[in-house]
Amino acid sequence: MSELGQRLKQARLEKKMSLDDLQEITKIRTRYLEAIEEGNYKVLPGSFYVRAFIKSYAEAVGLDPNEVLNMYQGTIPAAPPEPAVETIRTPRRSSSARNTDRLSRWASTVMVISFVVLIGAIVYYFVVVNNKGPNEGSISDPVRVTDKADPNATAAPNAGTPTASASPTPTVTPTPTPTPTPATSLTLVSSEKSLDTYTATGGKLDIVVTASGAQCWYRVDSIVNGAKKMEKQDTLKQGANATFSLTSSAQIRVGSAMAAKITVNGQELTVGDTSNPKNIKINLQ
Repeated sequence: MSELGQRLKQARLEKKMSLDDLQEITKIRTRYLEAIEEGNYKVLPGSFYVRAFIKSYAEAVGLDPNEVLNMYQGTIPAAPPEPAVETIRTPRRSSSARNTDRLSRWASTVMVISFVVLIGAIVYYFVVVNNKGPNEGSISDPVRVTDKADPNATAAPNAGTPTASASPTPTVTPTPTPTPTPATSLTLVSSEKSLDTYTATGGKLDIVVTASGAQCWYRVDSIVNGAKKMEKQDTLKQGANATFSLTSSAQIRVGSAMAAKITVNGQELTVGDTSNPKNIKINLQ
């Protein structure tokens, strides 16, 4: 077993993680993890995967992956060099060609504008000018009709004139009904060795994972129709946090329960005070 493999295995055992647990976290097959611990890099598919798998292993057990790679770079196969990319220079176009293109674009623009103006003039002629009647625009003199007033007649009150001005009817603006916010709840359904199961209502899950103690590794999966999809996994430094807003069920896993603080929809969950990994499953209803 190599010195690097001994250090990784010791960190894994301190986390009380089996190779199967590590496989679930890193998605790396168990035989590759065993090969890394034994220093048998020939089993791995290539030198690029050696460095990538070691980095994922170190992150999962709480080690600094960059520090591990730098410290043991003499024993880790180097990544293959990237092939040189030959650059192709495109010859610059002459100024005369650029001027020709500029004139062509300008001429095209002028033609388009002229066509639009012509269409507008034709539409105006047929819609406005042709629709005018023959006598439109002429105003005839009004005919004056003179009635002889009866001197004995008394003026009758105008029936159309109201005796009192009616007060205007006030306009009532309806008050908009506020959209009700769905109530949220979080209930513990079961608690086993390393798995707590909750049910939640409210249509979404606002999850906050905080490294309350030392640095803490975590992983968050969304669950849709029973299928898991990893949202993110990372190692948080002390005091740092990560937030997620999901509209489906979820599962949260932390490498050390005592180093993590988890809140869901503003409610802090009871994670535990041990250094063992902890799984929390939340079924959104």
